[in-house]
Amino acid sequence: MLIDSHCHLHDEEFAADREAVLVRARDAGVEAFVAIGTDLASSRRAIDLAASEPDVFAAAGVHPHDASTLDVEALAQLRTLAAAPKVVAIGEIGLDFYRNLSAPEQQRRAFRRQLTVAVEIGLPVVIHSRDAEEETFDILAEYARHSRLPEGRPLGVLHCFASDLPLAERYVEMGFVISIAGICTYPKAEKTCGVAAGLPLQRLAVETDAPYLAPQSHRGQRNEPAYLRETVEHIARLRGQPYETVAAATSATTARLFGIETAVLGRSA
Repeated sequence: MLIDSHCHLHDEEFAADREAVLVRARDAGVEAFVAIGTDLASSRRAIDLAASEPDVFAAAGVHPHDASTLDVEALAQLRTLAAAPKVVAIGEIGLDFYRNLSAPEQQRRAFRRQLTVAVEIGLPVVIHSRDAEEETFDILAEYARHSRLPEGRPLGVLHCFASDLPLAERYVEMGFVISIAGICTYPKAEKTCGVAAGLPLQRLAVETDAPYLAPQSHRGQRNEPAYLRETVEHIARLRGQPYETVAAATSATTARLFGIETAVLGRSA
């Protein structure tokens, strides 16, 4: 089985054929999907989709691009959304100093506020970090000291990780999971491939980030969860391990991360 740990199936790009996209993914072996919010509206859509599909779960959060919108009222709405059934994480949240669509200080404030919500509710976090590696790490180190998640459960996941293996290892030591996306199939993705090959398999998750970042054979097209298999096959080749081994291990890691072992792994048994 496979679990797509990060996708945006609730986006408008899937409005015309969402059910067909889900059918293709299930036929390809994807047995669960985590639909990730990027603002309050998309978080609501992710939650609605999860309510209508037994194998879809949701994360609620405000992306750093929209950090300027996270005022006190919006934060209260996020708390309400996070309490909905099948919400399994706060995210995606973090820092993006590449585009700076919200001012850096607004991003830092929104990031810390949402980490506080995650601690209060007892959920892991889905992290977006671009051109902000060390600052993201430092803020998450503070979060790790306050997390109330049970011992042994990952604190969160670094989504679409594109930094180097030493930083990935520091996150793993802190208690995080590293998620590998389709970019590992690109010809110049040496760093990502190094992470996919070098980390303990039990600390890896896989994702599509659909509709973004399609793997090499579909590059430039709309991505969809059915293409997750290509990414996992590539990781298996990098590691010199059977596809089935990588698929099973990343699924188990993702299920443990999001607390959905009974809902997903039990259904597959």
